[in-house]
Amino acid sequence: MIKCLLVIFALLALTSRGSSQWVLIHSDGDTILRRGIGHIYNVEFNEAHKAFSTVIAKYPTNPAGYFLDAMIEWWRIYLDRRNTSYDGAFLQKIDKVLLVCDAMLDSTPHNITALFFKGGALGFRGRYHAMRENMFSAADDGRIALGILQECQKIAPGNHDIMLGTGLYNYYAAAMPEKYPALKTVMIFLPRGDKSLGLAQLKAAARRAKYSANEAKVVLIQAYFDFEKSPAEAMEFARDLYGQYPMNPAFQRAFGRCLVSLGPLDSMELVWRDVLVRYMDKKTGYDKLAAREALYYIGVARMMNRDLDMALKYMFKCDEACRVVDEDPSGYMVRTNLKIGQIFDLQGKRDQAIKQYRKVLAWDDTNGSHADAERFIQSAYR
Repeated sequence: MIKCLLVIFALLALTSRGSSQWVLIHSDGDTILRRGIGHIYNVEFNEAHKAFSTVIAKYPTNPAGYFLDAMIEWWRIYLDRRNTSYDGAFLQKIDKVLLVCDAMLDSTPHNITALFFKGGALGFRGRYHAMRENMFSAADDGRIALGILQECQKIAPGNHDIMLGTGLYNYYAAAMPEKYPALKTVMIFLPRGDKSLGLAQLKAAARRAKYSANEAKVVLIQAYFDFEKSPAEAMEFARDLYGQYPMNPAFQRAFGRCLVSLGPLDSMELVWRDVLVRYMDKKTGYDKLAAREALYYIGVARMMNRDLDMALKYMFKCDEACRVVDEDPSGYMVRTNLKIGQIFDLQGKRDQAIKQYRKVLAWDDTNGSHADAERFIQSAYR
């Protein structure tokens, strides 16, 4: 239930993301902000900081530069969630955004710029607290952020940047309880969602939003790939983002996952080999989790090409990586060991294969892994 509550708190926090990025600022500042946003997405954080510092110096009473500078720290956390060294800087920068917004609202209570950025700051802080399992803080930020979003809708109901926030809420408020039934009782206390409307709003934001188009595409990838089980729909947005920002590991991995489902096999393997190379070259955001995922999919590609010795090599490396990054057997560890058993079967090493399948049965059932292992114990994988 705690995990379910955290999901809801994150959901509430997400509702303000679109509002946070509708920037009202002079054209010169707008140009610099857009350039800085591009640097964030391409993980060029030092360049992004320079751009936002310029805006802050030119417009010290406008929250735009402060907010986007805080987003640098957010993306650092997002790409390396187990690392807490950026947490303090992120929270300090969010506090500064709130101070600037409150100063504007003291003189003009319905100032749209201040409302948007205050909602965005609270939304991202709520997401941060949910990620760190500070559920009461996440709930409080989420509650306030949702109210601000609703106020923004009244002021500018047709704005496409706002549609990121409304689309997020409408989609996930309906989709999450379907995937996690335990959430249904919690959702009684929140507004109802609408998946179809949410997807339409997110697509409108992806097409026409001034600042939040790429954020909408990120959400659409997750919605279609993880919830709707439609990798073809997700691929449209993953290809777009990876094409625009080729150095962003989140975009590259999303594109690679779509290729796993859709092919072609050679392209899929090339993408994941590149992920592994970038990890070895210590590129920003390419951590051990990215390397583990790359090892798994390269092994799958080699297995599908019947290069069994090389496939086994990659799967053994992936198993080693799992034992480094996982406290308990993860889904990757379970599926990796199942694949090792399948490879042994294809090599005619039946006794070794059965040992692998029994190992899988000793762990928690993950996406039907027990049924697969039992089937292959009864009849060798071919």
